[in-house]
Amino acid sequence: MTLVAGVDSSTQSCKVVIADAATGRIVRTGRASHPDGTEVDPQAWWEALQAAIVDAGGLDDVAAVSIAGQQHGMVVLDAQGEVIRPALLWNDTRSAGAARDLIAEVGADVYAQRTGVVPVASFTATKLRWLRDAEPENAARVAAVALPHDWLTWRLRGFGPADSELGPVLDELVTDRSDASGTAYWGAAGYQRDLFEIALGHDAVLPRVLGPTDRAGATPAGIVVGPGAGDNAGAALGLGAGRGDGVISIGTSGTVFAVTDRSIDDPTGTVAGFADASGRFLPLVATLNAARVLDAFAGLLGVDHDELGRLALQAAPGAGPVLVPYFEGERTPNLPDATASLSGLTLATTTRPAVARAAIEGMLSGLAAGLDAIRTQGVELHRLLLTGGAARNPAVSGIAAQVFDLPIVVPAPGEYVALGAARQAAGALAGALPDWEASGAHEVAVDFRPDIRARYAEVARGYRS
Repeated sequence: MTLVAGVDSSTQSCKVVIADAATGRIVRTGRASHPDGTEVDPQAWWEALQAAIVDAGGLDDVAAVSIAGQQHGMVVLDAQGEVIRPALLWNDTRSAGAARDLIAEVGADVYAQRTGVVPVASFTATKLRWLRDAEPENAARVAAVALPHDWLTWRLRGFGPADSELGPVLDELVTDRSDASGTAYWGAAGYQRDLFEIALGHDAVLPRVLGPTDRAGATPAGIVVGPGAGDNAGAALGLGAGRGDGVISIGTSGTVFAVTDRSIDDPTGTVAGFADASGRFLPLVATLNAARVLDAFAGLLGVDHDELGRLALQAAPGAGPVLVPYFEGERTPNLPDATASLSGLTLATTTRPAVARAAIEGMLSGLAAGLDAIRTQGVELHRLLLTGGAARNPAVSGIAAQVFDLPIVVPAPGEYVALGAARQAAGALAGALPDWEASGAHEVAVDFRPDIRARYAEVARGYRS
């Protein structure tokens, strides 16, 4: 049996899965935590990767490995391969002003046409502009810019600062099209160097962009290293999502994305025209408010998530208050300073079940608005894959069948980003992505209630205006 390893270096932790290259059956796993915060010293990711590999039993019997990671994070290196300052993560919003500046200078339509995205605070280009303006001395030292998975892949292959095994060979940095597409300086035609220089203020080394099954190289021990991927593209690979599939992931933040054969360029910036890790495209909408909405209401009502779900199912669909869940501001729509609202309360609807149901309906309706935005770009969808920890709650999946108008499949719980990276590693080994059979998924019958979406849309429109 040939084994491959996949890594998910996420915001919170590093996960490693080791799987059979032929079938995708997971043989063993490992995990290590990442520090909290919206800026992190990349060395912490490297140490967590090493710890997670040890926890997974090591890579001595593994033939190939690939790393998927959180998108957009800014890792800046000097000429000696040293990290200049802690990496700004995707959820660091201090670059919101820089995003507005870049749009004013270049134009949202130009960004959309050339890169598939319009700058927001999460994208790498805006963080580079923030660095240029806030820390000009650090910006002047930048010799190379990498994303989290690029930097970890480089280190795993033995490169790094001067005291690493192979030294600071910046030209050996590599990435893939899925992660490059979230920078706002890469598009279907490749790197847009002038947009990069507008952001940072000067040119620098950028990682070479590899194809879906290209080899990045090998570790010093001879293990084949795959190209890596952004976390959403890794999840799509792990889930086996194909053309016509939509994926809704309910984690700390929420993501809605689809697999399509054509690139998307939305000048409003609502839909990010990302690439995927298979050669297709992955139009995506992200929301800041997802599972933590349920955390907040479970705490308010003094219950756990299971009881929150049971309470919600006691209330009639769409008959209670309406929650617009912008608790932490919002990315889609782009309202970074917004707050949440709970409207439509009456004496009859101010009950624990009605409020619990409003929490779930509001969270899902925000994601449904993202799905509608993707469809307005001409993307055809035939089914939805509902993932993330919250999707395991029967109330969430049951209410989702009323909020969404497509058949829903709930995959079995799993580390799909890491599994997707493992599938990519198998592809780098064999020259083609393997077909791995998913198991344990269950379908949820469609019970669409358009009144739920209509009430939410009305309140959200008024709230935004």
